[in-house]
Amino acid sequence: MSTRTLISPATLGRTRGKVVYWTVFSLVMVLFTLVFIGPLYWMAVNGLKSTEEFTRIPPTLVPHGVHTENFTSAWRVMDFAKLLLNTLWYAFGALAFQLVLDVAAAYSLSKLRPVFGKAILAMMLATLMIPAAVLVVPQYLTVLDVPIFKRNLLNTPWAIWLPSVTNAFNIFLLKRFFDSIPRELLDAASIDGASPMRTLRSVVLPMSRPILGVVSIFAVVGVWKDFLWPMLTLPDPGKQTLNVGIYSLAQGVPENWLTAALAMASIPTLLIFLVFQRNIMSGLTAGGLKG
Repeated sequence: MSTRTLISPATLGRTRGKVVYWTVFSLVMVLFTLVFIGPLYWMAVNGLKSTEEFTRIPPTLVPHGVHTENFTSAWRVMDFAKLLLNTLWYAFGALAFQLVLDVAAAYSLSKLRPVFGKAILAMMLATLMIPAAVLVVPQYLTVLDVPIFKRNLLNTPWAIWLPSVTNAFNIFLLKRFFDSIPRELLDAASIDGASPMRTLRSVVLPMSRPILGVVSIFAVVGVWKDFLWPMLTLPDPGKQTLNVGIYSLAQGVPENWLTAALAMASIPTLLIFLVFQRNIMSGLTAGGLKG
């Protein structure tokens, strides 16, 4: 069975077809590279400029002088180390809760087949249709006075961790992967006397490393890039995240220092993507196991 493509193999076999194909391909790649890499380059370059050169019109594409002290000054004045540690604490705490609770929810829906499981999954997926801004007020009122417990969670990590657990998209990803695991493997573990929890720990999770890596990356990056929710729930300057802390101090520092701080704040997420990009793609495309 032949596969239909945009350009036929016969056309690509001709010299003119090859020239047109590679010309269009090169232009598209250059365009997408400029769209994605351009803002990052512009942010890094402006962080290296002097205050006078930063405000120059028209702006310079390449700085006349490299002022690395902008980064050290921004790190010191903005207490960047404290903001970075706060963000890491919130991000990896949210990751731990998501791995435990989202995996349990997805495994239950996929393999334990609870009553009304399909209805529960449908209601979870329906929450993806609700804009995040609509949920800000009810979520804020909830953490302001948690029902039953009557606790105020403002300025605590729980205000970040608990809302992040309710991630329908991650639960859906995990469930789809668990669905692809052959039922025969779980039946064999059950015959050997393994409980559902033991089966999850010894059979399912070792096979689910690709999708667990994807969910982990999504969890960390989701907390790292969030701005509105931490700004509302963490008013204490000593407990703020990177994004909120930089925004709070933006009025009191030169703009080239501010740009340098933004460049430093973007480095961890860029490194995560560059290091784990293969894991992200393999996790998203994983499934359909054969045995």
